[in-house]
Amino acid sequence: MRAFRNPDVLWREEDESKAQAYEELEKGEDVEAIGTSVLFSDGVMLSLNLIATEIWKLCDGRDVNEIIADLTGRFEVDPDVLSKDATTFLSELKQKGFIYYED
Repeated sequence: MRAFRNPDVLWREEDESKAQAYEELEKGEDVEAIGTSVLFSDGVMLSLNLIATEIWKLCDGRDVNEIIADLTGRFEVDPDVLSKDATTFLSELKQKGFIYYED
C-alpha cells in the first residue's frame, strides 16, 4: 500500500533544529529527542524527530517498503529496528488522520 500525507495537515520543518540534529548525528550522538518538524491537524500537534520527519516527507505515494529502504540507505540504523519503528509510526499517523493509504 502507498502512503500519502493528508493535504489538510499543516506542517513545517524547523531548520535550526534540523541542522543541529544533523551536526549531532555526524558526531555519533543520539538525536531522537531533537524535534525537526511540527505537524498540525484538527487541534492536534505532533513534534517529529529527524527520522520521523523523513518518514513523513516520504509519504508521497511510496509504499512502506520503499520508505524503509530509502531510510536504511541514508541512516546508520538496524534495518529490522527501523522497519518495526517506521511501521508503528506510520500506523500512529494513520490512526490520527495525518496520512492515508491507497492500493
